[in-house]
Amino acid sequence: MNRLANGLSAFSLLGRTALLASVFGTSLLAATSVSAQEIRVWSGYPEMAAFYEHVAEGMKDEYPDLKVSVEAIALREHEKRVALGITSGESAEVIELATTIAARYLEGGLLNTPPADVQDFVKDPANYTEFFANAASYDGTVFGVPLFRGQSALYYNTDMFAAAGLAEPPKTMADFDAYAEKLAQRDASGVPTVSGWSMRLSGGGSGIAEKFAINMWQHGDELLKPAGDGKWVSNFASDAGVATLKQYLHNLFETKVVTVEMPADADAFERGQTAMFIRESWVIGDIAAKAPDLKYATATLPRGSIVSTGQLYVKASGDKETAAWAFIKATQEPENLVWLLDNVGWLPNRTGDYSSVVATKPGFDAYVNLPAEYAFFTVPAIGPIDEIQTRSAAFLVEAYAKPELAGDDAAIKAFLETIDTEINSILEREGLLGQ
Repeated sequence: MNRLANGLSAFSLLGRTALLASVFGTSLLAATSVSAQEIRVWSGYPEMAAFYEHVAEGMKDEYPDLKVSVEAIALREHEKRVALGITSGESAEVIELATTIAARYLEGGLLNTPPADVQDFVKDPANYTEFFANAASYDGTVFGVPLFRGQSALYYNTDMFAAAGLAEPPKTMADFDAYAEKLAQRDASGVPTVSGWSMRLSGGGSGIAEKFAINMWQHGDELLKPAGDGKWVSNFASDAGVATLKQYLHNLFETKVVTVEMPADADAFERGQTAMFIRESWVIGDIAAKAPDLKYATATLPRGSIVSTGQLYVKASGDKETAAWAFIKATQEPENLVWLLDNVGWLPNRTGDYSSVVATKPGFDAYVNLPAEYAFFTVPAIGPIDEIQTRSAAFLVEAYAKPELAGDDAAIKAFLETIDTEINSILEREGLLGQ
């Protein structure tokens, strides 16, 4: 989900359509009295500034003396700013953080515990599923308010599907292979010019591991398995890991429907250089801005999706703390969350009716209208997770250049065992390795 920040900003170009208020079930928290205050909001996604400013504008009638200053910068710089600000006591009052990043500050007791009404609101299943309530919690206590998420779905070129005689998206991972073979286009010498399935084979390290994890989830397992007591074990050489790497190599070297050198990802899809690929919701806005005439659709994945959640936390005291929680409550107003989806493209975490947006932007259907058994997973909120993903990605890139591994389950398993050894050594070093 590393590219979300680059792509979602395209939604700001789509216009501010009139939004209908939606019925979200449980009523929102009662307003809190806020005296004249100025609070800051820190975000790691520049495109989120418009949303926070929209929320602040909507609070003016009820809180005329509240001034909200939004400071939204690139994610990595935001994370550095938060690390310095929290430890020095100079942070913003409202801080947007992913679960994995927030964990290090919650472990040290550096973020505020919400008032009881906020905790009850987050724990109410009418507002959030257990997955999102847990993402906003630490050691069983709610600390943040779930706001938005990154989530994956399949994008497919409907013209190419029709030309290949395919009437619906793939339903199983075996379908992905069969479809990719039918969809690939080749030159006279047999070299693919349009990939049947664009797979993440190069680029940023953690993204390679993340995309492998998404496919491995469809095969039934995760990269790291919980071992109890907060411990973990690397799981690449599992049956699901073997099946996943085998599938990559099958498409690369046996059916040859994609190559490492081919254009990939959203850019390739928008230029008609791939027939299908898996990505997050920011692509909808990117297509609207860059390839508005592209005929495409989205679909859910066979088993479920990786989800990266963003929560809002408070680091403040006194009246500023009161004002900060009032602002966070306002972000959860149904009309604000519909505005978020429609104008920014992030997926709101609060359960609600987003049909007004889906009606005009049907690509969102595969993100908000999910099968009953659709399962979410996320990367563990542990300190060395970035190192783990980067190191495992380096191994995977090596595997994607080894045609001799294709079709050889024993060799694939042996290769994946070398990844497990490396990752388990990192876990052991950090005191996180289980049995």
